[in-house]
Amino acid sequence: MAGTTLFVSDLHLSGERPGITALFIDFLGHEARQADALYLLGDIFEYWIGDEAAGWPEYRPVMTALSALTRAGVPIRLMHGNRDFLMGAGLEKATGGKLLPDPTRISLYGTDTLLMHGDSLCTRDTEYMKFRAMVRNPKWQQDFLAKSVEERDAIARTYREISKTNGKLKPMDIMDVTPDAVAKEMQAHGVRRLIHGHTHRPATHTLTLDGQPATRIVLGDWYEQGSVLRCTKQGCDLATMPLQEIN
Repeated sequence: MAGTTLFVSDLHLSGERPGITALFIDFLGHEARQADALYLLGDIFEYWIGDEAAGWPEYRPVMTALSALTRAGVPIRLMHGNRDFLMGAGLEKATGGKLLPDPTRISLYGTDTLLMHGDSLCTRDTEYMKFRAMVRNPKWQQDFLAKSVEERDAIARTYREISKTNGKLKPMDIMDVTPDAVAKEMQAHGVRRLIHGHTHRPATHTLTLDGQPATRIVLGDWYEQGSVLRCTKQGCDLATMPLQEIN
């Protein structure tokens, strides 16, 4: 698929869902090999306690597949999500990928496009925004990474369970992006196309910015199936990838 750039987010890879891991590895070994570039926009992993996780048995096949893709000449760009915000230089070394700041503006076949994970746009979820500010604080991260692997793993698992519980209790609109936050980010970066994940609500939205048409593309999650955005000079197509594709 030369002339195509691929975007994926919210895989939430873990040993608990081997079918999704297998689908992603198959994607890396086949379709992604033909791409101009692959962007992974956060929550690639269910949780990430630090770059020691790159050597975990459940993640090792993914590291191998990502490294093989970069060695084949396909650039991989990674962005932190709310589950894997501690990805660092060790992950870059293990995969050959490069971490991007959130947000990042790119020129995508001549169209200025803003890339985000998307969690920072959910400003109505004030409880989460406070948590996000805490864990993105460099001092908090330094203290967390100073703990043992076992301590970090236990803390991350606790946070994950709390997140699952809170997600069931909060109104759905609270956990979606705030339209004003979307408009503010797009205007600040001078773009009329935004690509993000996080909300697990795959769709292509049209909006108006400063009297001009704009587009917001939301990537899907990889819980029941895969989700990939394929962009070319002609435009972008959001598609699903059924698990049975690799059977």
